[in-house]
Amino acid sequence: MKKVEAIVRPERLEELREALDSKGFSGMTITEVKGRGVQRGITLEWRVGDYRVEFMPKIKIEMVLNDTDVNEVVDIIQKTCATGNIGDGKIFVYPIEQVVKIRTKENGTKAI
Repeated sequence: MKKVEAIVRPERLEELREALDSKGFSGMTITEVKGRGVQRGITLEWRVGDYRVEFMPKIKIEMVLNDTDVNEVVDIIQKTCATGNIGDGKIFVYPIEQVVKIRTKENGTKAI
């Protein structure tokens, strides 16, 4: 099992959710986060002058998947969330040692 964690633009969330749902990947956790990467924020203009936004709003999507599904989900995220601009986000893949469903006490891939 693997955990896929993606940090993406908020405006891509609904399209991504639909793309994942259409392929049968509906289980996910979504968190609103702020962060910055290489660009280290952006400078915006306002009536009173320029100001710097250090941390940009992003969405973190977390999914635990069977190993065989990871590449497909990563491809869906890349295709759906890429704009070609700085700040499109990142995808991280982690190994998962164990999953336990609290209600039924099932574990392993049955608990996903």
